[in-house]
Amino acid sequence: MTQANRHEIMIEAVAQYLEAESDPDQQRYVFAYHITITNTGTVAAKLVSRHWIITDADGDVQEVRGLGVVGEQPELAPGERFEYTSGCALTTSVGTMQGSYQMRAADGARFDAPIPPFTLSIPRILH
Repeated sequence: MTQANRHEIMIEAVAQYLEAESDPDQQRYVFAYHITITNTGTVAAKLVSRHWIITDADGDVQEVRGLGVVGEQPELAPGERFEYTSGCALTTSVGTMQGSYQMRAADGARFDAPIPPFTLSIPRILH
């Protein structure tokens, strides 16, 4: 077994536009995103903190850092997953999110689990 297999986290994201909470006339576009975090490694790992990079269509970037996610710091045994839903608001109808979760493994190792970029978009705006 290689060291690389020990600390592996897979992250999947699905975004949704929240029309009822948005106000395009005020340049407020609200999105929910559902995240699934799966420990695909061989060592248990705890999500300690998060770092999000949120970019709107104008290229404006917001960075968000904080402990845990939705008030939790889940510990995932190999094969376990944790799901949560959160949200963000943009001033444009399209944007992206990406980042990383900072993890602490049961063997004491600390590592980042990258969150692949995903798109925030109102329906029917992108082809």
